[in-house]
Amino acid sequence: MKKGFYIGLLFCLCSCTSNSTPDGVFLGGQIINPSSEKVSLYKNNKLLDTLVLDKKNRFSRSYDSLKYGIYKFEHFPESQNLILENGDSLWFRTNTTDFDSSLVFSGRGSAKNNFLMEIYLSLQRETRFLSSQYAQNSFKFGKVIDSLLEEKKTNWIRFDSLNQLTPRAKIITQAAYVYPYANRKERYALIRGKEKIKEQDSSYFNFRKYLNYGERDLAFFDPYITYMLNFLNQEALLAGESFFQAKNSTDFNIRRLAIIDNLVATDDLRNNLARSVAYEELINFKNFKEHDRFLKYFITVNTSPEYVIEIMSLQASLQKMQINRELPEITLEDTTFQKKSSLSALKGKPTVLYFWSQTQMNHYKKTQDRVKRYEEEFPGYRYVGICIQPYNKLVQDYQKVMEIDPLNQYAFVDFEDASKKWVLTLLNKGIVIDENGIILEGFGNFYAPNFKEILQKNNP
Repeated sequence: MKKGFYIGLLFCLCSCTSNSTPDGVFLGGQIINPSSEKVSLYKNNKLLDTLVLDKKNRFSRSYDSLKYGIYKFEHFPESQNLILENGDSLWFRTNTTDFDSSLVFSGRGSAKNNFLMEIYLSLQRETRFLSSQYAQNSFKFGKVIDSLLEEKKTNWIRFDSLNQLTPRAKIITQAAYVYPYANRKERYALIRGKEKIKEQDSSYFNFRKYLNYGERDLAFFDPYITYMLNFLNQEALLAGESFFQAKNSTDFNIRRLAIIDNLVATDDLRNNLARSVAYEELINFKNFKEHDRFLKYFITVNTSPEYVIEIMSLQASLQKMQINRELPEITLEDTTFQKKSSLSALKGKPTVLYFWSQTQMNHYKKTQDRVKRYEEEFPGYRYVGICIQPYNKLVQDYQKVMEIDPLNQYAFVDFEDASKKWVLTLLNKGIVIDENGIILEGFGNFYAPNFKEILQKNNP
């Protein structure tokens, strides 16, 4: 693979900062309708700081020595990327009822972050249209993508002319639109087949020549990582192999690790990609018996001790969630804000656990409709809803209006601990236990057609 140099060289690597730029970084904001009491700041997949909201749902903190880079702020369960550089004084405001669309930055350093959000939202709005274009041949599909890319490039050039961006900020803000469109082309090829596309359009993959497959500054930037993973998917396919069949196999994921090993020399990027592939392999619960073989190869490619511990911990949690094991103990909160052990709260009757979020109330309502259908068909179970955030009075009021039985509703007290122990990776997860808390199904999908079969098989 020819390693491109990326992004059209629209700038030279010279400093754009002024000598008058103050030291340090200020970060603050306000969360309307908060879903938790804190905001967390991450860099390179590591938690750097936790900021507690005050009575007005605001937070602020000054930092003397934050390094330049891409950060992620999280107000659980929502999160977004932001760029922080020395001298930034950034304030943001958002409403959890529409987190992304309402997110606005102000202050020094706001322009580059507002541009990231504008690009993100624009790409989201294009999703339905682009999904309809996958039926086109590769030549026409490529033209559609190129047209949209050119439009974003024009907007970026205008944005760049009005703002004094540092060289690294230029790389990141361009990558925010270049790699999502490159990703679309890779996804199209995965769906239609690489050989077929080359027959239709021999120049289809020429866009790869302008991309950088070892970009240190983008090692933790979501659009870049998403692209790289789909590039790895394409390269790991054997001749004539279907992606949708191969992607569920351990051999395929080992081949992806081998490509990372051969292609990526930058440690941060190499390890982050290997970590992502490891998560995809382990979360494929059907491959559980093959995981040890995968992990033996993973530890030869990954050089981060922290990631090894993280992935091995996930494997241990998967082991504990297997059928006939006792459901791991966590702390739950009932609707009166009293804390209880899951061991005592969930024993006494065969129980189905389902999950919901305060930021997705439409999902919760649909889940309640599904619960009613299950209750009619399988009345021998107790159906318990678990909110992934601690309770508040608004949730209490909603449950009263919807006439939801509070005795069958709990909430996580510590999401990080609970989600790790119960391996909660999707809100649609369904867990089935017997009257003694022994797991009958640890990795069900509450909405999947086969979940009824699981309930039927274990029907008390």
